[in-house]
Amino acid sequence: MDKKVTVIGAGNVGATAAQRLCEKELCDVVLVDIVDGVPQGKALDLMEAAPIEKHDSAVTGANSYELTADSDVVIITAGIPRKPGMSRDDLLKTNAGIMRDVTRNVAKYSPNAKLIIVSNPLDAMCHVAYKESGFPRNRVMGMAGVLDSARFRAFIAMELNVSVENTHAFVLGGHGDTMVPLPRYSSVAGIPITELMSQERIEALVERTRTGGAEIVSLLKTGSAYYAPASAAVEMAESILKDKKKVLPCAVLLEGEYGINNLFIGVPVKLGANGIEQIIEIRLSPEEDAALKKSAAAVQSLVDILE
Repeated sequence: MDKKVTVIGAGNVGATAAQRLCEKELCDVVLVDIVDGVPQGKALDLMEAAPIEKHDSAVTGANSYELTADSDVVIITAGIPRKPGMSRDDLLKTNAGIMRDVTRNVAKYSPNAKLIIVSNPLDAMCHVAYKESGFPRNRVMGMAGVLDSARFRAFIAMELNVSVENTHAFVLGGHGDTMVPLPRYSSVAGIPITELMSQERIEALVERTRTGGAEIVSLLKTGSAYYAPASAAVEMAESILKDKKKVLPCAVLLEGEYGINNLFIGVPVKLGANGIEQIIEIRLSPEEDAALKKSAAAVQSLVDILE
């Protein structure tokens, strides 16, 4: 393969991301984890699945960063997971320390990589990675909006009994309880969902989207979501690796866009070979703008704690 992606963290999200990358035959994969034997074992397992799944992507497991050198994209999932009753804020300081160490090593061995941050609390972890790496803002982004939008799309499809392929949705803002799903920009085969269901049902789906991660945590009891987060990160990586220029909602550093400065917030962007190639500013109603500013304030409070 002429492309290389490193996945940091060989837990459920990281291992599933590695699997998706391989089965789409996008690249060779290096899976890194601090626990001896775990990334090596999972990499070998994925290699042994390759003849059945019919792909020639190579997967290598490692406990250090030398083998990650010259990665095109690095997906960072490392950190402790959220447990029942734990807010994303509770994760902040522990995962910030992990993110600093990981990003230093990534920047050392892959100075031209694009970083996709998955670790929680996501928007704050993007800030840590951005500062520690020294990379320009087009090469540091967070996986949040793709996941949150996918959840919203799934709930719309369930509600209306239609194909998920016909659903489109946008979720802006921070990755958490203050995220901003936008029903006005969400549709089924081009038909706004505001034409297809009652305001009451829309509000119920919006609320379920906001608490989508917590809903899964409460059901699993011993972990958090990983299939959908992994898929979301890989969709972003694929758009970069193939220079697809997909428009996806991602956490990016805003420098005046949407009236927000020096914060990673989820907004629609064009993702291509150079990473974030365009930040798209959509027109928001006064209510939507207020909700986005409220979400930004929640992210700012986490950044303030870190600093």
